[in-house]
Amino acid sequence: MIKTIDTAEALQSLKPNAEWALNGDVLTWLDGVQTQPTQAEIDAEVIRLQAEYDSQAYARSRKAEYDQLNQYEMMFNDKRDSTTTWVDKINEIKGRHPK
Repeated sequence: MIKTIDTAEALQSLKPNAEWALNGDVLTWLDGVQTQPTQAEIDAEVIRLQAEYDSQAYARSRKAEYDQLNQYEMMFNDKRDSTTTWVDKINEIKGRHPK
């Protein structure tokens, strides 16, 4: 799934708990305590957050596959049967989704 970071997420990251309203692209700053970030600061934060999100694509892909495994049962069976099925499957997933 492709996700695009937006202005609202950047504002939440830059000024947690600040009060503001966003109507389309129009930002209305309502907070009397925190100062409003500049558009350049917001744009930079969007870029930073997007890069951070994109850099973790491999981890999200791995997790989706890990979640489909019955890992505890696989580990138990490997211990009981002296096999490496679980390790082999984890390595296979990591091979498909390298860092």
